[in-house]
Amino acid sequence: MNDGSGARSLWGGLRVAVLALLWGSTFLWTELALRGLSPFQVTFTRCALGALVLVVACRASGHRLPKGAAVWRHLFIAAFFCNALPFALFSLGQQSVDSGLAGALNATTPLWSIALGLALGSERGLRPVRLAGLLLGFTGTIVIFAPWQTAAADGWGALAILGAAASYAVAFTYMGRTLVRRGTPTISLSAAQLVAASGLSTLAVPIGGLQSIDPGPTVLVAAVVLSVCCTAITFHLTYRIINDEGATNAAVVGYLLPVVSVLLGAVVLGEDLSVRVVLGMVVVLAGVGMTRRQGTAATAQEATAHEVAAQEAAAPRPDPEDHPTDAQRPLSVNRR
Repeated sequence: MNDGSGARSLWGGLRVAVLALLWGSTFLWTELALRGLSPFQVTFTRCALGALVLVVACRASGHRLPKGAAVWRHLFIAAFFCNALPFALFSLGQQSVDSGLAGALNATTPLWSIALGLALGSERGLRPVRLAGLLLGFTGTIVIFAPWQTAAADGWGALAILGAAASYAVAFTYMGRTLVRRGTPTISLSAAQLVAASGLSTLAVPIGGLQSIDPGPTVLVAAVVLSVCCTAITFHLTYRIINDEGATNAAVVGYLLPVVSVLLGAVVLGEDLSVRVVLGMVVVLAGVGMTRRQGTAATAQEATAHEVAAQEAAAPRPDPEDHPTDAQRPLSVNRR
């Protein structure tokens, strides 16, 4: 039993690390894509190409997009808060904010998520060690951000990125309460949600102007990597974590983003990497360690006592994508 728990903990940690690496590189690729595309063109490209990748993966795995007006209503709301709005705000904000700083500001997502969880009652009885880890991670983010050194010209961009981080927290909570653990495979949900986001972002393209694009090699590569790796793959992994561990644990990944985004910004784009920034990243990692240790030790108890209670008292179910029901298996498998 301990071996099984240890394996799940190891797999959960590995999945979080991969998600943090891909998600943290988003800000680098966004900055490169903005050299030839407008913010709203970047947003549309991320959603449309990411949706294409996930729809193909969904069909290849033998699943279909969900049906029903109620499900799609939830998907459009989630797509707005998790995809269309934050993608646009990040692109707008990064016109004046460095990629490393953008990742650091996005690390406030867990605090927004905790605040929402407390307001909605899904985070009652938050354990002190986990709360201390979240606060420590936020402290490290403040050290990296150093608002006392931030120029006034960066203010609007920083506010846009903080708005995107808060939008993620709203989306994770909403997705956890209305979409996951409802019997629909996460690959179907993630593909459908990006399809919905593509429709929403299409409406926003004219707002930013239909200026011509500059499809240089760097811009094209950045747009493809941003769409496939940092949107399609990352978004599906996020859905899996929300399904398996809850919205708060999905948001906790945000604390690792400053480490990835700041390092990539310094190495690739030549952005500042000072002793203060390195110290902040160390504090962030310490906070993540406290949060993950406490979270994985109590994941089953917390999910059963709080999140599952908010979802019609249904015990956490495995993703149908991994464990298909008898109705989803071919007849040749069902009949023995």
